[in-house]
Order: sequence, then C-alpha cells, then structure tokens
Amino acid sequence: MILRALTLAGGMAGAAATSQFPEFSQQYIQRLGGAVDAMAEVVADFDASAKAVGLTQQDALAQMQGTDFLDRRRADMTQTIGRYEALKANLAEIKDAGPFTRAYHLPRFSDPQIAKAAWAEYQPAMPLNFAGISFAGIGFLLGLLLLGLVLKLCSWPFRHRNAPDAA
Repeated sequence: MILRALTLAGGMAGAAATSQFPEFSQQYIQRLGGAVDAMAEVVADFDASAKAVGLTQQDALAQMQGTDFLDRRRADMTQTIGRYEALKANLAEIKDAGPFTRAYHLPRFSDPQIAKAAWAEYQPAMPLNFAGISFAGIGFLLGLLLLGLVLKLCSWPFRHRNAPDAA
C-alpha cells in the first residue's frame, strides 16, 4: 500500500513538473527574442562601421589586432557574432512552434544566460489549457512509471527472502 502511494506521489510530481513546460518555454522564447534583437543591433552596428570603410565583417575582424585591447575586442565580437547566429537560428526554429513541437526541439533551449533569466522571472502556475493538461498527463505517467520501477527494483531483494523454499 505504501509503495502504491509513493508511486502515485511520483506520478503527481511528474505531472506538476512537466505541466510547467509550455509556459516556461514561452518565457524562454520571449527572452530569446529580446536577446536576438539586442545582439542584432550590436552586429548591425559593427557591420555598418566595417562597410563605411569598405570592409566585410570578416575583414574588419581580421584588422582588429596589434594591441591587447584590439585582440580582446576582436575575440569579443567574434563570440558575439557567433552567439547571435546560433540564437537567431534557435529562435527561427522554435518561435512559431506549438508546445509539443517546442518539446521536440528541447535542445534549442540551451543558452544558460537566457534560461537563467527566464527561470528567475518564471512563476509556476496551474495550466488549464490543452497543452498544460497534456504535459501534466505525460509527466504523471512518466513519474508513475519511473518511481514505480525504482521502488520495484529496491523492494525486489526483499520479496525473494519471503518466498517459501521449494524442497
């Protein structure tokens, strides 16, 4: 009886956790969009400066050398441009996706700065829409199965001790 209650609690915990994904993913996408917009301005400003003197982005980056400051600035801009391209690609892939497609693209929710900012502002809620209820159901089943399996494995050695000996 205790194992069943614990298994049910595992299912409820799974439901509570996974039902939050649709809203958290929405918060993440909003933060991602803001980050992409901000970085687009920085990259566009850099590209405009390069173009004003007849350079491509790569040529301008290559000319940023010779002093510690310029070397550092080139490394920073290279990193910013690379992160901008990666975030822009992630946003394009998940921006208009529904909650189930977003779950499929979960690896695209991997930027630690954006995830941390989204989590800091996120408020858990009881989702009463189709997506929230669906994710809760999936989480309930996963939690039920996972905790049930763990409890079965933990109790397995004790069940064989009580079995009558076949003499």
